[in-house]
Amino acid sequence: MTRQRAQDDKAITALKSLLGQRLSLSKSDLALHGRSESYFAPMLPDAVAYPQSTEEVSKLVAICAAHELPVVAWGTGTSLEGHSLAVRGGVVVDFSRMARLVALRPEDMDVTVQPGLTREALNEELRATGLFFPVDPGANAALGGMAATRASGTTAVRYGTMRDNVLALEVVLADGRVIRTGTRARKSAAGFDLTGLMVGSEGTLGLITELTLRLHGQPEAISAGVCAFPDMGAAVAAVTDTIQLGLPMARIEFLDAASAAAVNAYAGMDLPLLPHLLLEFHGSEAAVAEQSRLFGEIAADHGALGFDWSVKPEERKALWAMRHNAFYAILATRRGARALVTDICVPISRLAEAVEATQADIAAGTIPGPILGHVGDGNFHAVLLIDESRPEELEEARALSDRMVRRALALGGTSTGEHGVGMGKLDFMPAEHGDGWQVMGDIKRALDPKNILNPGKLVPQGD
Repeated sequence: MTRQRAQDDKAITALKSLLGQRLSLSKSDLALHGRSESYFAPMLPDAVAYPQSTEEVSKLVAICAAHELPVVAWGTGTSLEGHSLAVRGGVVVDFSRMARLVALRPEDMDVTVQPGLTREALNEELRATGLFFPVDPGANAALGGMAATRASGTTAVRYGTMRDNVLALEVVLADGRVIRTGTRARKSAAGFDLTGLMVGSEGTLGLITELTLRLHGQPEAISAGVCAFPDMGAAVAAVTDTIQLGLPMARIEFLDAASAAAVNAYAGMDLPLLPHLLLEFHGSEAAVAEQSRLFGEIAADHGALGFDWSVKPEERKALWAMRHNAFYAILATRRGARALVTDICVPISRLAEAVEATQADIAAGTIPGPILGHVGDGNFHAVLLIDESRPEELEEARALSDRMVRRALALGGTSTGEHGVGMGKLDFMPAEHGDGWQVMGDIKRALDPKNILNPGKLVPQGD
């Protein structure tokens, strides 16, 4: 038995003493927590822990630090860049039993929650308050995971991303210390922004055990609509004009013709096989009616095929259910396929160029790749469908994704708009950040000198 194996066994024994039956070694549990929605091969942990309190997480991490056993945080497993995979084994910390709403303060429009609470569950708790939490990545992700990956989604154009909506955190560091970052105040000039440092750190600097989130008032009225355009350039031009005129869009999403065909087949829709914009406006009844009318005029100026909008809740719900299920609709177009989902973001003025170049790349290849995204902030995804039994298809998809990233960086954009770095975007960090990426590594080494927190992700990989 190697020295490290002996250390790992001692750590597992100590964790078993701490958590009892809430430390799982079952093959099924390890298998469940050893895979993700990404294209990466499964990577099984040595154990899965189910803590119920910050105190338990602190003790757990201290044990793992003493024995140099890796620790990987787990929310709902919806990440797309391999964030929660146990690259070097160790313990996956599943936060599903830390999913309480801790404190709600309607007068201050904020709430404190545990990391395992999902965004849908939070908004269900808020229904009667007149408030809601707006960040909507599509998946019903855990809020701790959303903070750790700096998630955004369909509503970012109006309400911002997790970076804008996390006020404060409670975090367990690599040595087991518990710190609090930020306050409930809406602004502060008191020292380093440790909250901002932790949001987007992907579990490499600490484990989030509590979040204080900014809430927003539920709008008096909501209108939503959809329209088709002759091409991507016309759709983006309509969006640009809308933004420049200051129309306060809550959501503005894009589907290309292939995505429209997929949702037609999946959801029984009858969208024209053209690029589409899906929009939503929030405000008073008069305001949303006027905003919808004005957008209709802008869309018409750019050749749109009408603009159908509605304030009826059931019609709005159907529209956004269609958008949220678009990924599964696209998957269904190729039976048995796995998806490599790309994620680049460029300045809006370069969006049409980036999408059209990506469409040309896909058309020149052998694998399908419908495109959809958050056109209001320049972020889009190509869903590249691959047959896992054909390794050459994964190679083609990865090459296409890499080409998309290089193009985004050349256009002044980023390698990842919302899915994060994980393992999938590691190779592009030097090009995007230069020496700044080495500074990220310095911070990682300062806070986690033994490299036990989610190793193999986000930062430069040393010995």
